[in-house]
Parts: sequence; C-alpha cells; structure tokens
Amino acid sequence: MKSLRISLHSLASSLCLSLAAFVGPAHAEFPDKPVRIVVPFAPGGGTDLIARTLGQGMSQALGQPVIVENKPGGGTAIGTDMVAKSAPDGYTLVIATLAHAVNPSLLPKLPYNNDTAFAAVSLVGRGPNVLVVRTDSPYKSVKDLVDAAKAGKRLTYASQGNGTSAHLAGELLTNLSKVDFLHIPYRGAGPAMTDLLGGHVDFFIGTAAAVSGMVDQGRLRALAVTTPEPSPAFKGVPTVAATVPGYSVESWYGFFVPAGTPAPTIAKLNAAIKKAAHTPDFVKKIEHEGLVISASEPAEFDRYVKAEEARWRKIVKENNIKAD
Repeated sequence: MKSLRISLHSLASSLCLSLAAFVGPAHAEFPDKPVRIVVPFAPGGGTDLIARTLGQGMSQALGQPVIVENKPGGGTAIGTDMVAKSAPDGYTLVIATLAHAVNPSLLPKLPYNNDTAFAAVSLVGRGPNVLVVRTDSPYKSVKDLVDAAKAGKRLTYASQGNGTSAHLAGELLTNLSKVDFLHIPYRGAGPAMTDLLGGHVDFFIGTAAAVSGMVDQGRLRALAVTTPEPSPAFKGVPTVAATVPGYSVESWYGFFVPAGTPAPTIAKLNAAIKKAAHTPDFVKKIEHEGLVISASEPAEFDRYVKAEEARWRKIVKENNIKAD
C-alpha cells in the first residue's frame, strides 16, 4: 500500500511538471520573440525609412529584435492583407499611410475590411505634401497656376498613378480652386519626376520625402505645402490654403495589428512606439521629411483614420477616381 501511494505521488508530480511545461510558454509575457513590421512599399522610400528607424528604437524598448519586411504591390493591399491574416498576437504590425484610408474607396474588391480586420496601435507622425515645379517654370506661386488655368491655359500635373496621394491632392486642388488641372498618371514617382524635370508636365504634389532632395539641389522649386499650417522643414514656403481656402492634405504614418490582438499587448506596442518616436536618432532622421511627431493612443488613431476614410471617400466619388 505504501508503495502504491509513492507511485501515485510520483505520477502526480510528473503530471504537474509536464502540465507546467506545456502551459508555461502559452502564457509567456509579450514579447518573447522578434516582432515584425510589414512595409507595404518597396525598400528605400519614406515609409521604409520611418519603419526601419522607428524599429530600432522599438527594439530597445521591447527588448526583442524588430524586423522590417517589405511587401509591396496592389497599392499597399498585398502587404496589408498579409498582416490582416496574421495571428493576432502582436508580433506582426503593418505601417500604414494615407493609402490605407483611401483604398476602401478605390478598391471595391479589397481582400480585407478596414473596420473589422485591424486594431489601431498608434499614429506616429503627420507631415505635408509639397507642390513643386521645375526651377525654370514661369509659375512662381499657386495663385499663378490658378490664374493661368482660369485664363484658359491647359495645365497638367503628374502623379505616381491613379488613386495615389499625388492624384488625390491634385483633384482636391481642382475641386476647391474650381479650375480644371489635367491629371497625367505615371507608373511610379520616378517617371513622374523625370517628366516634370523635362518640362512635360507643369507641377507635382509629392511627399516631402520624395521632393525635398531635389528642392535642396535647386532642381525643383517648392511653391506651397499642403498642410493648413506652414512646415518648419520648408521655411518661407506658404500653404496652398493661403490661396485656396480649405485645402488640406497630410502625409501620415501609423501602425495597425490584426483585429483580436489583446489590449495589454497593444498597450505595450503603443508605449514602445511612443518611446521610439522621441529618440534623438528618429527625430533627427525625420526632421528633413517635414514630419511632426504625433504619437497617439490607439483610440485616437482609430478616430483619425476613420475621419480620413470618410473625407477621401467623398473626393473619390465626386471625381470618379479609379485605381490603376
């Protein structure tokens, strides 16, 4: 009988140890492995720079490596969809831009639903787009462009393609100024800038990251920024709104995780992003992009994106904009 009791005790102890070993990892504190940021654009652009620079600071805050993975294509839908279908455990984030808010209006067969597929983590920053012309252009201001168009001059503007931020910014300018600027879509920012420099189109409304280098080199002239207030990165450059009241377009960057990610995990990611966004290295690298750091709470970012979706849905519908 004593032997049986000892055997039962040993069996129970073994079961407890086995159960503890099985349950333990499932309750490991987040994060206990590398975190991945999916960039739905090709390497080398402004979004990629933001993700990689911020990822370094996040890694220090989280105590785990933060890996950046580029998944371009589909107007950001390919990489974004990959995150939508990832496990809701906090280990996979997508860095989102204006395209995230515009795509539901442009792409009726989008493979995910923004309202149900994602949970907001944090807005990181907001900044201007910049209306630029070549340096030998006869147009020295937004008023010059508007006045020329009103006088019957057929002015053209370039974009990276239908439905891109440059296209939408141009359509908003057309709507509010009540003149007809002709949109010329290209297959990417590179060809668009080449034709702008070559004098084949009159202007381009690009992100600060896309145009600031050529402005600094004297190859392009900045006529205006698209934010309601002037940008410290473009000193002396007025706003479009100074000529066209009500005009406002922002570039922005923020993070989402798959819907269903636990709230405590989102809170840890949010804290890491906020900490990383205020590191000297990140601040130094984004200053030239005209980005204003706006690290936010998840609910605040969610409201912001929903407002952006509603705003651009109206512009897309009014102008019958179609994606390439």
